Amino acid sequence: MAEKEEKLKEKLKNYIDKYLKEENLVCNELTIRESQVCENIAYVHRPRACSAKSKPLDDFIDGNKDLNDFQTVLFRMIEERNLNDSEVYNKVHIDRRLFSKIRSDRNYHPSKETVILLGLSLALNVKELEELLDSAAYSLPKNNYYDLIIRFCFVNRIYDIISVNELLEEYNCRLFNF
Repeated sequence: MAEKEEKLKEKLKNYIDKYLKEENLVCNELTIRESQVCENIAYVHRPRACSAKSKPLDDFIDGNKDLNDFQTVLFRMIEERNLNDSEVYNKVHIDRRLFSKIRSDRNYHPSKETVILLGLSLALNVKELEELLDSAAYSLPKNNYYDLIIRFCFVNRIYDIISVNELLEEYNCRLFNF
């Protein structure tokens, strides 16, 4: 078993070496500050009331906003796999009340960690995970260890939360709590 774990860790190291270049590393604190500035700028520049010029944009937004929202995407994926809610949230130790909130509140915005845990529970492939993350306005960039390790796990179909945590721990990344 230890030999298998070592091979997996070596495979992860090679994956990270392939995709992660030191010059592409992003400081999370700086990224957060920059995104807050961008959000503030976007808020200031939002159009006020619907005008004749913005009507096509408003129509486009209204016609597309419900197609790929997190709740719709998640429950479509659960249904495609013929799973019930408890199978999904119990597998990765998500609180039943949190899952209920996701199901009942269309405007609920989950954390990135919650989206990844749901992806692990559903055993998604990378493309499906990216779709689920995108529906919640997240992504897995290739510029930090945490996101690369998560991507590596989905590429290699590693869905066991303990195994994922072991790989995260190897690079001193935050672990999933359960």
